[in-house]
Amino acid sequence: MASRDRHQTFRLRLHQAMTDHGVTKSGLARATGVDRSTIGQLLKGDAPRLPNAQLAADMAETLGVSLDWLLGLTNRPEPAGDILASALGLSPAERDAADAQIIEWHQEAVGSKIRHVPATLPEMLKIPALLEWEYAASTPDTIRQIIGTAHSYFDWVRRGEADYEIAMPVQELTACAEGSGYYANLHPDHRRQQLQFFADQCEALFPRLRIFLFDKRQAFSAPVTVFGNALGIIYVGKFYLSLRERARVASLIEHFDWLVRECQIDARQTADFARGLIPPGRAL
Repeated sequence: MASRDRHQTFRLRLHQAMTDHGVTKSGLARATGVDRSTIGQLLKGDAPRLPNAQLAADMAETLGVSLDWLLGLTNRPEPAGDILASALGLSPAERDAADAQIIEWHQEAVGSKIRHVPATLPEMLKIPALLEWEYAASTPDTIRQIIGTAHSYFDWVRRGEADYEIAMPVQELTACAEGSGYYANLHPDHRRQQLQFFADQCEALFPRLRIFLFDKRQAFSAPVTVFGNALGIIYVGKFYLSLRERARVASLIEHFDWLVRECQIDARQTADFARGLIPPGRAL
């Protein structure tokens, strides 16, 4: 940037920051320990000048903006710490589907594409019996709320509020069918009902809901959800790690798309695959 252009950028941005924060020339002069005339000279358009480094830093601190922004080195006025805080956050992750934060993120994504890697089976495709079994330690009121919220997610997808893609390990379905691993103590009837419901809804909701199955021996992913192109959520246990910086979100999208490319079962085949896993037993 040419010297005169940088002077002009500094003057305009200084004036903007003072206006936005309701700071007068006298107020800025007092806060930075200089004469009011010094501030006035910096704001003049006919004889542009730049302050020394100390004064520039003091003005940026007083006005709550970054020095880089005042000097035209970035288009983000927030201080670096605030930019980092807004781009990376931690939110408490209550272990139930009624988490208000998740609902809020879904509402933000209406009309966008959502990419989701669940920790187990997708919450919206779990039957009440499975949710009751998972949250047996919770109160009856909490369980009812969880089931109601899961149904709300299901209706949200059914109405086409967003284009929804899910990638999950094929082993999650086989474990449910076998009653192994996470599903070891789930009643066989409930496992059959769960697989039947999963298959039926995969078929009924396609293509607005597309579920891809990958082999976790060949690919791996932590539980993650990407809402549109502006927000990525990684589930780390007690917290959700939220990413809003564009490049980081783009990396999560690239990771999800890689999972889809590596899928063993395409979304068009998922319903039939799940039905084929239903173990023999009494009619559902």
